[in-house]
Amino acid sequence: MSLAIALIEPEIPPNTGNIARLCAATDTSLHLIKPLGFTLDDPALQRAGLDYWDAVDLWVHPNWAAFRTAVSRERCLYFSAHGTRSHFDAPYAPNSVLVFGNESQGMPERIREKHPESIFRIPMLPTVRSLNLASAAGIVLYEAIRQLGIPVQAATVDDLAGAPAITHEPNRTRQ
Repeated sequence: MSLAIALIEPEIPPNTGNIARLCAATDTSLHLIKPLGFTLDDPALQRAGLDYWDAVDLWVHPNWAAFRTAVSRERCLYFSAHGTRSHFDAPYAPNSVLVFGNESQGMPERIREKHPESIFRIPMLPTVRSLNLASAAGIVLYEAIRQLGIPVQAATVDDLAGAPAITHEPNRTRQ
């Protein structure tokens, strides 16, 4: 697949780690645009990405200008709570780059002003300001995959036969 996700200056390691795992599960490239709010060896980042980091096509750009040099504007679709059109209406293409702002500031205003025709939002009730970054990335990525008809191979019971068993121990401190 040639879809990609780009995160502008992400701040929270578990969000980026979860998005990395999402990218590994869907064969989607991940672009991180510095400055980052963590280091790439941050334990929380590694823990959220589990052991899937080797399966992620990871690109780290030193700044926005370097990202813009590496990725053409025509490929970019921007997602923001400030968008006026639904992500369902985004013109996804097989080589789209799905661009998200960071957790505290969202999509930078300069980008929203420069590309108003390419800003989309995930519909939600007005009582909610925004969604978690990792949740938003998953919603948008799977909508792009659905609209493009890209097959994502699902694991079967036979595929999982050699996987370690998942166990659950009840929380015994509840009363």
